[in-house]
Amino acid sequence: MKKISCVDLFCGAGGLTHGFVLEGMHVAAGIDMDPACRFPYEANNNSKFVEKDISKVTVPELNDLFEGADLKILAGCAPCQPFSTYAQRYELDGKDGKWGLLYEFARLAKGTKPDVITMENVPSVAKHEVFQDFVDTLKRLGYNVWFDVVDSSQYGVPQTRKRMVLLASLHGDIAMIKPTVIKPKTVKQAIGRLRPLNAGEAAPRDKLHVSSTLSDKNLQRIKVSKPGGTWRDWPEDLVADCQRSASGKTYPGVYGRMEWDKPAPTMTTQCYGFGNGRFGHPEQHRAITLREAAIIQSF
Repeated sequence: MKKISCVDLFCGAGGLTHGFVLEGMHVAAGIDMDPACRFPYEANNNSKFVEKDISKVTVPELNDLFEGADLKILAGCAPCQPFSTYAQRYELDGKDGKWGLLYEFARLAKGTKPDVITMENVPSVAKHEVFQDFVDTLKRLGYNVWFDVVDSSQYGVPQTRKRMVLLASLHGDIAMIKPTVIKPKTVKQAIGRLRPLNAGEAAPRDKLHVSSTLSDKNLQRIKVSKPGGTWRDWPEDLVADCQRSASGKTYPGVYGRMEWDKPAPTMTTQCYGFGNGRFGHPEQHRAITLREAAIIQSF
């Protein structure tokens, strides 16, 4: 049997790596510059964590990690902030800073020629020159390349999360499998059985099932918020000044509640805060906890 080995660039705490591990694949290492990721990465995946800036990783170093493999897989989910809709208001040079991380990915792919490459990012990455350059580089190297926007809710994750997924192979055509579910998993199916909490309360036996506190004003706001509704449903005296402004009116989902019978919205870094999106619990007067956010993301 041929030995398959994977290296996960921009590995973070190891979510993608763990997917490979669950499928029985050997992950030689994950590479990330955030030292806080080392413990969760290594503890959950039994794989090596390399703390290093991707731009500083050399081709010989990567080849050493792949040593002994018959088939090599290179995975990379570069930080998506430069390509998000929030960042597009800024004029940024596509080859500087985080925008250049895809060029670093391409450099390492060109030097190591893995058998399979996978990449994921926000859908709007496709609008940027750096993404087309990445695809063109892979095609010139002889890869068959497939990419499209994929919604995780169509694959059993209780979260509407649309991401650009790219797959490339040196061994013929490659593509994402077709959706695996007909009816998406709902918020209630995911977190409906967890212990109820008040704002600011912690579950006694789960250090992640802890709810953030709410100010008196925000507690009043969430009490009048409807699942799936917006802050426009509130009494006038509860509407914040920022929501009255022209820019604020375009974000109706902020300070919103999730709905029991639908998938959750896309989880973001600050999803445990009521004011950071539609992250209010469907019926309890609080934002979701880190435990609930983890379950919604299928961790």
